[in-house]
Amino acid sequence: MNTNYLTRITLVATLGGFLFGFDTAVVNGAEKSLVDLYIVKAANPSDYNYTVSLITQYRLLVSTVFLLIYSVVTGQLLRMLGLRKGVISSTLILIPLIFFLIRYLGAHVPAQTDATAIKEIADSVKGFVVSSALVGCIIGAAMSGFIAKSLGRKRGLILTAFFLTISAVGAWQPEYLNVFGTLDVFSFMIYRILGGIGIGLASILSPMYIAEIAPASIRGKLVSWNQFAIISGMVIIYFINYLIARSGNEDWLITHGWRWMFFSGVIPSILFLILLLFIPETPRYLMIRNRRLEALETIVKISGPRNATELQSEIESTLHEKNAPWLSFGFRVILLGTLLSVFQQFVGINVVMYYAANIFRNMGASTDTSMLQTIIVGIINMLFTIVAIFTVDRFGRKPLMITGAMIMGISMFSLGFSFYAGKTGFAALAFMLLYIAGFAMSWGPVTWVLLSEIFPNSIRGAMSIPVATLWISNLIVSWTFPMMNDNLWLTEKFNHGFSYWIYGIMCLLAIGFVWKFIPETKGKSLEEIEKFWKR
Repeated sequence: MNTNYLTRITLVATLGGFLFGFDTAVVNGAEKSLVDLYIVKAANPSDYNYTVSLITQYRLLVSTVFLLIYSVVTGQLLRMLGLRKGVISSTLILIPLIFFLIRYLGAHVPAQTDATAIKEIADSVKGFVVSSALVGCIIGAAMSGFIAKSLGRKRGLILTAFFLTISAVGAWQPEYLNVFGTLDVFSFMIYRILGGIGIGLASILSPMYIAEIAPASIRGKLVSWNQFAIISGMVIIYFINYLIARSGNEDWLITHGWRWMFFSGVIPSILFLILLLFIPETPRYLMIRNRRLEALETIVKISGPRNATELQSEIESTLHEKNAPWLSFGFRVILLGTLLSVFQQFVGINVVMYYAANIFRNMGASTDTSMLQTIIVGIINMLFTIVAIFTVDRFGRKPLMITGAMIMGISMFSLGFSFYAGKTGFAALAFMLLYIAGFAMSWGPVTWVLLSEIFPNSIRGAMSIPVATLWISNLIVSWTFPMMNDNLWLTEKFNHGFSYWIYGIMCLLAIGFVWKFIPETKGKSLEEIEKFWKR
């Protein structure tokens, strides 16, 4: 095995993961500034015209988002169930969706004096500003199967870098680059959605690329390096956000500082674009395209000439159904992958990743201190991801997932009770860090390892279903957190603790799910895992 060559191309592919983490976490430092600049004035009675425009355009954008998500779901249903069953299923979803949208768009804008109703809508807009990129992630993840099959893994990653570059520039100056005819805040959201398409593509194509070039003995470790790259991207942007926040006062941060946080993403995305030109396409994709000689050359470069022909034959033996229907191996593999994705998000991890600064401010920290504490969160995340990298191929996938979910559940329940009791000092910070450690050593990297492993080559495109579901789940959690956390009634009753108890319950359910239904894939080749589903 040519370790040096394999390491180099793996590191290039993991840059997709780095940008994934960088671009999703950048909003953590900018969230307060965006809210102060674009949303707070919506609750000001003297700016009622702005409030009306904000609410009206928000409803139009949300309706468009629901239709886009519906289109994604329809495409997946048609591909999975076939034309007749897919159309029937899609129609059953469309009818209630139309009634909802008619009622939603026709709802009255709250009166100028109805401050409570306006605040509730402002909290919803706030959640959407933070989570808008996730809409693009859903679209990108849904497109990834088609992109991976038609363009290939390498050119799909090149497209990823292009979308992320456009997004970084547009989010930097959404006013001057507002070609959409909307309020500036929605121009910002649209550019974030474009970046989300790149993130969604990277979330599948980067681990897919690594899994398809890696030998079975170290595949778990190499795919876990992609998660390490995601966390590294988060830690780097936390540092950048902190340094930018310290470069001026609060007013400067609201008007200018947050822009440089988003623009900083231009540098790694362009670097990624350049380096992708120097790595090969994966042997499995080349074999699907009947480019046998190129595939053999790549196998030789990675594994050496000794077993190259045997490895090529093993890959070829699994590609005879390259256009196989997604249900060729039954519904179980798709269902398990989808539920893995749902649980990874419903345990609440991206509430911490996106709203950590907000959570720390609720604990009483200043803006600078909250961003510094966010860096600590990122470092803990990185350190325990390394633990997963060096244990996933030794202890297996299931033990790590179950142990991590237990740690997360205990931490979330404890954090909720800390807020409820008003004890938001060192103990609350410790529970949050313990939660991050539990996630980083288990559900963070290992979910992506399992998703990259369990889907057979001939239906690898079906991986887009669980990953699109992952981003939909992420959107739901990130969008609803401000509605729960800032809700006046819930805050009065539970003092910001309610949402953490919900995530703790999800952790308990995740333990039972993994224990009962997830197969162990440690040490098995992709071809051996495929035979398992055939049985």
